[in-house]
Amino acid sequence: MTFEFFLSASGKQKNIYLSLTDNQQNKTYTFRTHLRISDDDWDKEKQRPVNIYQKKHKQLNAKLDRLKKELAEYIREKREEKKRVGQRELSRKITSVCTEKVKKFPENTLLYYAKCYIDAKKEFICPSTYKRYKVFFHLLARFEGFSCQRLCIEQVNSDFVRDFMAFGKEEEYSENTIYRTIHFVKTILNYAERKGIRTCVRELEIRREKQKKHVVTLTEQEIAQIQSTKVPKHLEAAKDWLLISCYTGQRFSDFIHFDTKKLKEVNGKMCLAFVQQKTKKDILLPLHPTVLNAIERNGNSFPALMDIQHYNSEIKEIAKLANLNESVKARKRLGFRSKIVQAKKWELMTSHIGRRSFATNFYGKIPTPLLMEATGHSTEQMFLRYINPVDKDRILSLSNYFDRMYEERVAV
Repeated sequence: MTFEFFLSASGKQKNIYLSLTDNQQNKTYTFRTHLRISDDDWDKEKQRPVNIYQKKHKQLNAKLDRLKKELAEYIREKREEKKRVGQRELSRKITSVCTEKVKKFPENTLLYYAKCYIDAKKEFICPSTYKRYKVFFHLLARFEGFSCQRLCIEQVNSDFVRDFMAFGKEEEYSENTIYRTIHFVKTILNYAERKGIRTCVRELEIRREKQKKHVVTLTEQEIAQIQSTKVPKHLEAAKDWLLISCYTGQRFSDFIHFDTKKLKEVNGKMCLAFVQQKTKKDILLPLHPTVLNAIERNGNSFPALMDIQHYNSEIKEIAKLANLNESVKARKRLGFRSKIVQAKKWELMTSHIGRRSFATNFYGKIPTPLLMEATGHSTEQMFLRYINPVDKDRILSLSNYFDRMYEERVAV
């Protein structure tokens, strides 16, 4: 069976119609749903809202997916019972899906166990992890709409992996998102098995090709360029915060709330005591002279508070003024998806660049456990994700060692 959504010909807010073709019976039904959208917000080719991430359109798109999934399931059930599929019954089903506010998931489905798992973990995980789980959940719901079928827990197997990867590529999700969602599904299947449900979790073994990392960082020379660049007064706070982030290695959510009240002297060394928002870890961080200078510049206080949108925008301006024009590859959000692009470094500046630069610039110069103590990483594997694999300073250091060893050998 095939589903085709289209808009009515008249009106500013247009009704969404559904044309359902039952290929087995060679019949086509047309229904007017209770859903409405403007022509400008409708993607005719994909038969859904242009921006499926906007709140009201996200809900509308979810209902379109549910219509395909539940109508297909209803028709299959009728066929198994050898009963005729009637247009009136289908119309009632459409009305029910369009008007129902509380979504319920049958107990034998993947989404049911995913919801149970997320609800059970909510009090024990940080907000960012909870948000990431919800992203995976909604992505699986979209896959159900794409495949026009409900995912029963016992049917999630190697075929699911193949089909889900094909869906992810067609929708242009990043490979990272696709694999992390499959890993989340494995977690849900293991959770279901602990509840006594038999699953095909062992079939979900997948090999992921090692991806080339495109990590954008600032070298110590580039940080010095930024430090010596004069900026307009309205960019001074962002410049100081950028320098602070490069020498503390903290996330924006942590460094933007630094306060001199949290300063603490330990054996004559000025430190900052705080709790990381994401990990809830207690951090006691010795402050680099650059950070102490920034505090002094701001009247013995940290720079003025600012939101992440303004910060991201302003550090791009600052990096442009500092002539950070090197062409680099990185993942950048374009529209609703992130893609690998080639661009000037200043164009790719984001709030996380300070944390990544801290890890990269001090890696190999300071013992890794001490760096991890500062960044709050639990494992070296996680810490190493922040390292830029192409670090020119380390390459030059290695080259200098080669030259010195060669000269010593020639001298002998």
